Amino acid sequence: MTRRTWIPITAAAAVVVAVGVALVAVRPWSGTVPQAGTTSSATSSPAPDVERSATQLRSDFLDAHVQDGRVVRTDQGGDTVSEGQAYGLLIAYANDDRRTFGAIWSWTQRHLVTDDDLLAWRWTPQDGVADEQSASDADLDAARALVLAGERWDDERYTTAGKTLASAILEHETATTDLGRILLPGPWADSEPYRYNASYASPAAFRILERATGDRRWTELERGSSAVTAAVLDESDLPSDWSQVHADGTVDPVPASGDQGSVVYGWEAMRLPLRYAEACSADDRALAASVAPTLARSTRLAAQLDLGGTAVTGDTSGLAYAARAAAEHAAGSSSAAAADLRRMDRTAATTQTYYGDAWAALGATMLTSDVLGGCATAAGGAS
Repeated sequence: MTRRTWIPITAAAAVVVAVGVALVAVRPWSGTVPQAGTTSSATSSPAPDVERSATQLRSDFLDAHVQDGRVVRTDQGGDTVSEGQAYGLLIAYANDDRRTFGAIWSWTQRHLVTDDDLLAWRWTPQDGVADEQSASDADLDAARALVLAGERWDDERYTTAGKTLASAILEHETATTDLGRILLPGPWADSEPYRYNASYASPAAFRILERATGDRRWTELERGSSAVTAAVLDESDLPSDWSQVHADGTVDPVPASGDQGSVVYGWEAMRLPLRYAEACSADDRALAASVAPTLARSTRLAAQLDLGGTAVTGDTSGLAYAARAAAEHAAGSSSAAAADLRRMDRTAATTQTYYGDAWAALGATMLTSDVLGGCATAAGGAS
């Protein structure tokens, strides 16, 4: 995965994007752009016969991608993004691996924490911080992991760090609309109509942080994000990777690349069913379940679909099956969800990538246990 970050125009009105070194124009938005066919350093192997447990998937991710506390995008030039550090924290916490968790957070503190207490998005071995802007999905996942770790391991350092990051998210990465408070993708998206990525919102994380901080704005954020997600899903059978939200609460699907490109259900939006399937609210889980009929039209899933469910690429991704498993799980289809988790594992093992490995581990974790503070198994379904 490669995220293009657009920044307000400065004297240096261009940035160099990792993977394929491209010069891009400057605009005030950010998105994750799928790079189908460009991950030449990804390794391929025959699909395995064995099924990995969630614990094994997590261990495999940590073994393959964590080097001295840095989560390395091994298939994308060896850089690091805040999203990866946050995934590493969640995965290490779920494995009760305190040593690796500590190493990942220590590296993150030294290299990514900004003056605003958020996480700089991208770091490279050549340049250090290559993009200082933050991405709220990473900030939210990291805050969640830190608060959970502080509670489990009785370590006030992690609790304090998680609360500090949580406060910065509320201060710099939220906005209020007629539908309620919503999570912006970053501070750069603070003008209306707001750029919005529904897969960044995590009802489980919102509840964890509200419990830890006592700040009722997290409850506002949970309700507002769910309302906007429902509006996104009202627009089409499947959610778009990116949308824009107007102050009056109306929502429009938009391409990932500003005003260009296709509007798709892809690498970004596939995380939405997983985020909402682990929610503790039946209404939130219903949002995840709502996409199951469309995704069930084809046994073999592509890595990108149009919003009606038709494949727009021949590429595959383990995340596609994890997402459908989440939707099926939320709909109460235990056997279908279990089958798709097996498909997820086989697909991820066949083409090994940082992003695919991360979401194989996280997807299996979110749907088969409540270790990350969600309510997937408590609500019933595949376990």
